[in-house]
Amino acid sequence: MKEYLQKIATGPKMSKNLTETEAEDALNLILKGEVSAVRAAVFLVAARMKMETLEENIGYWRALDKTTIRTSIPLDRLIQIADPFDGFNRVPYFGLYVPPTLAAMGLPACGNSASSLPPKLGITFEDILTRHYGIPSTGAHQQRIKLIKELRFGYINMQEVHPSLERLRNLRGEIVKRTMLSTMEKMLMPLQVQAGGNFLATGYFHRGYEVPMMAVARLSGFDRTLVGNGMEGTTLYGIHKPATVFVDSGNSEPKEVRFDLEKIFLEKTASEISDTYEALKGEEYDLIKLATWGETALKNGTGPAAPLIACQAGILFHLIGSSLSFQEGYDTARNTLYSGTCYNKFMDFVDRCRR
Repeated sequence: MKEYLQKIATGPKMSKNLTETEAEDALNLILKGEVSAVRAAVFLVAARMKMETLEENIGYWRALDKTTIRTSIPLDRLIQIADPFDGFNRVPYFGLYVPPTLAAMGLPACGNSASSLPPKLGITFEDILTRHYGIPSTGAHQQRIKLIKELRFGYINMQEVHPSLERLRNLRGEIVKRTMLSTMEKMLMPLQVQAGGNFLATGYFHRGYEVPMMAVARLSGFDRTLVGNGMEGTTLYGIHKPATVFVDSGNSEPKEVRFDLEKIFLEKTASEISDTYEALKGEEYDLIKLATWGETALKNGTGPAAPLIACQAGILFHLIGSSLSFQEGYDTARNTLYSGTCYNKFMDFVDRCRR
């Protein structure tokens, strides 16, 4: 570690890049607790200040990937949704209610998150599940996997599938700012299904981070990866502004899909989505209010959450190749919410996780 620090932490002009192997080894030392907290923190800060190269990012991802506890699950396909692990704290976001909606549409789905991390310390899927619905944060991992097999949707607490990364929680709090961990932890695969059916949807906030994320996607084992600059870095693509989603399916170059609500949806649909989003921007909310809106959408497809859930589910559904157009995906999601089947399935998941 001393040698690595001498390379990357010698100022803006003298710092040198690590090789992929050196980057992997350095993060391995940190994950295994084989260096002091001071040196670990200096390394993580210096790596970001220097700006990570593509080789370094691949090395960091390899270290994280090799220490991930992976479980095979008997499904023919599964989309894993990995929003930022530091959560959201601006406009209400209803991504938690997208997996049961997608499952009812015929696409098994899993939300991957953890209890909120710095720097934002916003709301994550795991925060809502534990703080509002009373699901144990630890000790229920196998039950959650069992329910994903049975219900075809669910949520993974990454704290349980990556204990060595979780042990860095306090250190990351002391660092305050984002490190490369914030980028690469979203690219992990805690669940693996049959070949050809492993999908990942994730996001980035600042332009440029999609480059290492797409490079890692090719190495990760995911058969299709979606990386876009959604609202607050989430997988709610194109709603806050026109956005680009990069789609990698193992071809020579990732496909770029440009998102503009008025161009991908019918005028009535685009207006419904944008008007709802604009109205929510001025709303004050807490977990109870957020959950009430989300549950109402799952019950009967009404309320402010419904258009946004349908938008997110419909876009993901189409990008995975399960509908002929974004509008068809949206309509399928909307009709699924109107049916009310999602609510009972979601509450069944919650009740059985609390037992």
